[in-house]
Formats: sequence, structure tokens, C-alpha cells
Amino acid sequence: MHIAQALVTAAAVHLSLGVAFALPFVRWGVGRIDPDAREGTWGFRVLILPGAALLWPLLLVRWVRGAGPPEERTPHKRELRGGAAR
Repeated sequence: MHIAQALVTAAAVHLSLGVAFALPFVRWGVGRIDPDAREGTWGFRVLILPGAALLWPLLLVRWVRGAGPPEERTPHKRELRGGAAR
């Protein structure tokens, strides 16, 4: 019973922190980590709000670092750059 209570409490804390993070993130942060999202409409921002609330630790790190969009690392992209690993 104590484990279940601890898990529910941990989930509630995670979600509470996530909502507190997600509100400013969808307003200002999403445009910083993805330049294409800068011009996103409010509808777009409402749609990404739940995901931002759940994935807030990862997004916080990307926002703080000022990281741009992730780079695709597929064999096709490596081949285009001339650095295919064989």
C-alpha cells in the first residue's frame, strides 16, 4: 500500500511540475528549441501542452542549453554527408 501511495504522489508531483513548466514553455521555449515552431498558432501550442507537461525534464534541458532541433542520424543522411560507416 505504501508503494502505491508513493507512486501516485510521485506522479502527481511530476505532473504538477510539468504543468508549471509547460505553460511558459509553449509560450516562449518551444520557439527557442525549434525555429519552425516560433510561428506556431495558439492551436498548435494547445496541442503540444500535454506532451510538454509529461516530457518536461527533457524539454527543460533542451531549453536551458538552447539546443536547436535534433539532427536526424540515419544511414541516408550519413551517406549524403559522405561519412557512411561500413
